[in-house]
Amino acid sequence: MEIDAWVWWLVAATGLGIGLVITAMPELGMLAVGAVAASVTAGIFGGDAVFQVVVFAAVSTALIAVVRPIANRHRAQRPQLATGVDALKGRQAVVLERVDGSGGRIKLAGEVWSARALDSGHVFEVGQEVDVVDIEGATAIVM
Repeated sequence: MEIDAWVWWLVAATGLGIGLVITAMPELGMLAVGAVAASVTAGIFGGDAVFQVVVFAAVSTALIAVVRPIANRHRAQRPQLATGVDALKGRQAVVLERVDGSGGRIKLAGEVWSARALDSGHVFEVGQEVDVVDIEGATAIVM
């Protein structure tokens, strides 16, 4: 019994899909879509082997050329919504206890935080507004 070419292309697509799941390489998914396109070409249009390989190569290459740069651009972007201590950086706070290079207290986002001046020679008095530039552990670094 001879197995049709479209079945072999689906087997290849399945193998590539399994490889995608195991390795998390998105390129394998794009190759799997190319194999499905070649399977459709073989099953519906009955194209010869050369035409099937051309369709596989063209679809896979097109997907890699178009989708990959878009995915890389999205991966390189910072998240739109900052959470945790990242959300506190750049915010303003009010000094509750004098803040200098060795410490103090501020009210930041409705909570009392220990704080330290970025410039150890600078002093912030009670009631002053300061900018949070970093968070080190449970201490806000302010200026």
